[in-house]
Amino acid sequence: MTAPATLDNRRPVTETAERFLRAVLTEVPLDRIADVHLFASLRQGQYETGVAVIAAWPESTPPAARERVRHTVFTARYRLVIKGPDRGRWEFECTAEADAPLITVETVVRGVQRRSGDLEEPVRYDAEALAHVLRLERAVIEQDDASVERASDDPPAEPVA
Repeated sequence: MTAPATLDNRRPVTETAERFLRAVLTEVPLDRIADVHLFASLRQGQYETGVAVIAAWPESTPPAARERVRHTVFTARYRLVIKGPDRGRWEFECTAEADAPLITVETVVRGVQRRSGDLEEPVRYDAEALAHVLRLERAVIEQDDASVERASDDPPAEPVA
């Protein structure tokens, strides 16, 4: 059972959902994400499919101006072969569908839910919660620390005796 939509949903995700969300981040950078609505995956025959609706700020929008802009609405889909000779084959697409205010994104999500016949609420993540469930916070900090070390021209500190 999927948890109700929430902004502080920080429980672990399945391996396939993690792969899907990481694929989304290859198309829509984390710093642009306002909301990700992840629908429950569907298994039919030899396939597993999943859908997410993403609301993202337009590129190069400063944080101070984000309250007044329309969001780019993306639809992401995956299809994973789980049985048969092509087992493990992964297909992914992420398409910008529209520009809309955030309230309209909620309407789109409800429409997708209604058309799919899914009674469960999609799991909703903001950028911070998404980074947490994908364990990106530590990786970003480690990259920042590593870049500082590489950028430093100072000689290594002498050990204190």
